[in-house]
Amino acid sequence: MERAIELAGFFAAHGIWCVAEGEPLTPMLAQESAAYGRNMLRFAADQLEEGVAQAQDYLDQNPGQAERAAMVYDGFITLPSGRTDALIIVVRSYAKPSATTLTMAVPYRNAQSPDGFAVHRPKFMGWQGPGTADYKVLGDAFFRGVESHEAAAPVWAQHNDDSI
Repeated sequence: MERAIELAGFFAAHGIWCVAEGEPLTPMLAQESAAYGRNMLRFAADQLEEGVAQAQDYLDQNPGQAERAAMVYDGFITLPSGRTDALIIVVRSYAKPSATTLTMAVPYRNAQSPDGFAVHRPKFMGWQGPGTADYKVLGDAFFRGVESHEAAAPVWAQHNDDSI
């Protein structure tokens, strides 16, 4: 699962890079396998919900026989401070005998805000798989992925706000 979380970190950073200028994020699905390497698919649709549903279906079906995948889309979460923009990330390891899924969110302050763009601390929202999640190990793996994105990591670091 650590490699899947690193993949998710890389593509979450890519998503933050995209929304940092105020542009909407087209739902994307990153996948990786030893046989085919790493790639990303975008799911553009007239309605965001359609694109998210198409990406979710692709994640569930795994037609490319990926070993791991991460779906990233723009959404909202509710925090104590209220409804907040967030990248929602669904991370999947297809390892046998049972797949593992982790759902995360990376809250951010929209670039159109009077206070400008900010990216907040990731939130772990759900674990489906054997055993219990070691969120310290998974968090470290996620940030290794973030830091491996040469163009997006500096944007994340420049706009980091851990207050939320």
